[in-house]
This record gives sequence, structure tokens and C-alpha cells, in this order.
Amino acid sequence: MTSNLDRYKKDLENLIATGDRLLHAFIAEYMPDKFDKLLGEKAKAKRKSLPSFVDDYQPWYSEAKALIRQLLPDRLADFVRHYEKPKTRKSITSENYRIEDCLQGVLVSIDWPPIIVGQDAAFPHLRQQLAMLKSVKARFESSLFDIRQLVQADLFDSELDAAKELAKNRFTRAAGALAGVVLERHLALVCDNHGINIAKKNPTIADLNDALKQASVIDTPQWRFIQHLADIRNLCDHSKKTDPTAQQVDDLIAGVMKTTKTLF
Repeated sequence: MTSNLDRYKKDLENLIATGDRLLHAFIAEYMPDKFDKLLGEKAKAKRKSLPSFVDDYQPWYSEAKALIRQLLPDRLADFVRHYEKPKTRKSITSENYRIEDCLQGVLVSIDWPPIIVGQDAAFPHLRQQLAMLKSVKARFESSLFDIRQLVQADLFDSELDAAKELAKNRFTRAAGALAGVVLERHLALVCDNHGINIAKKNPTIADLNDALKQASVIDTPQWRFIQHLADIRNLCDHSKKTDPTAQQVDDLIAGVMKTTKTLF
């Protein structure tokens, strides 16, 4: 079975390789003279092998952003800043031009010189985003890298597999209770990731869910979804008059698995 650590390493290597190709594609599309000078006679053939920056950047950005959020959360805002247009921007200059502008084909021009700020102004931002991804790789190779979350994720996967097996053998209450424990532990980890302090010594899923919503880590639909999972968990743990159905427990396990893979 592939561990989360191995999976993250593989995903990271693929993202870095794609990022390098996008960097070359950017130079070819928006800095063609420099591209031709660097590659000489090989430039024409190289262009044919490169992806389209406009078409392929967004999928790469979305995956890279998710990975940065998980493995380098303290740099997530910087990673996003290199892409998004500044909200307080009054005019466009080479200093505040962003990758989002480039993808939208934004140019600032007057009569002379013909273009003041062109799409090549986004190049330093793309280079910085790729550098951040490469710094994540360095963390994997450093003894200072905190693998607590990755180890925890492996444990969660194992416990959810056990819950599935219990549910398969019709031990619905036990399966739901185990899935509920995983959800509670994961939400506590997410709160810790975002520096959210919980006053209660032993907070419930509802307490953790409310704290994440108040801190704007999750939105209302996510909050309602997790609350629904908590209700099923409580039915498994506390109610003796009504047994949870097999479908409810299956929904709980699937919901917990989704939450552990998408909420960090």
C-alpha cells in the first residue's frame, strides 16, 4: 500500500516537472526572442513539445495550491499572491502585474513606447511559485520536516478501512463510532494547522466545526455537511432506541474520508 508520504512525493515531483515545462512555455510564448537566443536552432522543435501556458497553467496552479496548503501552509498566501491581482490596485504597473493578468491578456500601452507593461511581467511570479514548490521538496529531504500530518493521514486511512470492514460485517454502531473518532481527530488537526485555540478540554465535533466556521476556514455548506456527519456519529454512539442504518454509516464513512482528503 502506498503511504501518504510516498504519494505526496510523487505528486510533488510531477508538479515540479510540469512547472518547469510551463516556465519554458511561458518564455516561448511571451519572451520569444529570449527563447530563441537560449536554444538557437533547437528552439523550433522545442516549442512543439511544450504545453500551452494559457490552457495548462490553471490545472497546475490548482494542484500546486492544494499541495502548498497541506505541506507549506505558512507560504500559501505568498503562493496565491503571485497569481491574484491585488484587490487594492489603482493602476497596473510592472510591480503589481500578476499571472492572472497575463492569462487574461492584459496589456498596458500608450503611443510610445508601444507597451509599458506586457505579459512578460508575470514571469517573476511564475518563477517564484515554482521555487516554492521546489522548497517543499527540500523539506522532504530535511530532518526538520514535520511528518506528523502525513503519518496521521496514514493512520486515518487505516482506521477508515477498519470502519469499512466493520460496516461490511454489519457492525454498524462500531463502524460509525470509529469513523466519528477519525473525523474528530482530523478536525482537531485542522484547527491546530490554522492556529485555532479551543477552550474546551475535550471538544466535540460540533465544537471543532463551529470554531472552523468562525475562523472562516470552512463555509456554511461545509459546516452543515460536517454537522450532518456529527449527527450520524452521535446516533452511533449515544442513541439506544434507534439503530443507525447501514446507509447512514456508509454515508458517514464516505463523508469522513472526503473531509480528511479535502480539508486541511
